[in-house]
Amino acid sequence: MQKLRNKSGVTRRRAATDYWAAVRERDSSFDGTFYYSVATTGVYCRPSCAARLAKRENVAFHASCAEAEAAGFRPCKRCKPNEPSLRERNAAKIAHACRIIEEAEELPKLGALASAVGLSPHHFHRMFKSVAGVTPKAFAAALRQRRLHENLASGGSVTEAIHASGFNSAGRLYAKSKDYLGMTPTQFRSGGKGATLRFAVGACSLGSVLVAASEKGVAAIFLGDDPDVLITDLQRRFPRATLVGGDKSFEDIMGKVVGLIEAPKRDVELPLDVRGTAFQHQVWQALRDIPPGTTATYSEIAERIGMPKAVRAVAAACAANKIAVAIPCHRVVRSDGALSGYRWGVDRKRRLIARERET
Repeated sequence: MQKLRNKSGVTRRRAATDYWAAVRERDSSFDGTFYYSVATTGVYCRPSCAARLAKRENVAFHASCAEAEAAGFRPCKRCKPNEPSLRERNAAKIAHACRIIEEAEELPKLGALASAVGLSPHHFHRMFKSVAGVTPKAFAAALRQRRLHENLASGGSVTEAIHASGFNSAGRLYAKSKDYLGMTPTQFRSGGKGATLRFAVGACSLGSVLVAASEKGVAAIFLGDDPDVLITDLQRRFPRATLVGGDKSFEDIMGKVVGLIEAPKRDVELPLDVRGTAFQHQVWQALRDIPPGTTATYSEIAERIGMPKAVRAVAAACAANKIAVAIPCHRVVRSDGALSGYRWGVDRKRRLIARERET
């Protein structure tokens, strides 16, 4: 078997084992990672090639097409490994459709989008969701939400921002404004003006904890080392909201939050004022469904919300979570089980997971 580049002997043997398994399974996720050649036919293929499976002793692995051709093999006429793969061609078509949606003032009809990339509407819809992780309609909705955030923050009137973002009806947007913004467009445009948040900073075994709440419920739980930094972060997120120091009655809310940190398996009723997009709400609810003492990967969360391709978007939603512990983004780990970045420190994430497993 030809040696694989830049690998130790043990790693090389392990890679060959994995590669052979991918060839046997015709696993398209390995396409582009490596290529394999067959000594008896003189050709090299993609891992997903549908040709008859060769005998293991006749197969060698290569890091690139150039490497396989330098070894004297020619590209397979069936899977055409030296040309863009089917997955790459599909991704290019969906990328083109996304550009059409981004440049259109209104979402084009499904049939028009499908025709633009040379597919039937049914096949296009299925492929779009497979590649992008969401439907064309959901993609367009997320795009409008992003534009709305940007336009509201850039100045001008709220009405102009709404229409510039692709919303035809201001009334319809206001009806669903909490799904999009967590507050009305006017409040968002003014940095939270008109909203009142009570807050307090306390101490726990993880350092300092800031809790802020509206009349609806807890809107923020921040963890850190410096109370002043936590308060500054709250002011930055709600620059024109009315921030009021918590009174005696606020101690009960603070006590419940500290209880969640110190005894995470104890049942604590804590009303939340969760502010985010509809997609973020889906992710955050999935996080709350993870039992204490257990973890889930980003890809598993994506599967649970019915969007298996939206792994990066799930990670972004976890990073955007402002309510530590109560929305337990610390229970999400990488696919290899390693702890990835945590907004309030990886050490705190490690300690929270360990504490939940012990209690």
